Amino acid sequence: MSRYIALLRAINAGPKRAVKMERLREVFQSLHFSDVETYIGSGNVVFETSTRNAKALERRIEKGLRRALGYGVAAFVRTAKELARIANSRQFRLAAADGRDFNMIFLAEPLEERLRREVLALRTDTDEFRVHGREIHWLRSEKPGGAGFSNVPLEKTLGKPFTIRGGGTVKKLALKYGGARRGD
Repeated sequence: MSRYIALLRAINAGPKRAVKMERLREVFQSLHFSDVETYIGSGNVVFETSTRNAKALERRIEKGLRRALGYGVAAFVRTAKELARIANSRQFRLAAADGRDFNMIFLAEPLEERLRREVLALRTDTDEFRVHGREIHWLRSEKPGGAGFSNVPLEKTLGKPFTIRGGGTVKKLALKYGGARRGD
């Protein structure tokens, strides 16, 4: 059995998409996953299965959630080891060292070169993007007046589903479930 983390898009993002974590665990258990846990109420589900194909797991989860909830939910599956590697990355350490905010954007597939260049071109004085495989590292500096980068340009550029998690959430998930190192 391998441990996986499903990062779900837009769970508890508004009243029409509200899901209690108990219900989410029940859906995952009905899909024959074991040791199912949720981590905070934003669609992070940890589970074990003997299936080793992440794409097949994503399709299975999305189909099960659509059937159970009545609407589509994009799922982005990573192994516990993948999440630990992400949380132990140089970008996390850099963000912590210089006080920048850090977000992780999870994708279903690596970006083709054209999209990769377009994402990198979204850089501003306060927002920097780095593309690594199926993730985009988003480093954010605080902008005077508190206004931040909107997700809209990113959504238009990518043209495909993604989900965002704060660096702190990713690090905590990795520490708890994936063996990330403390103190980075």
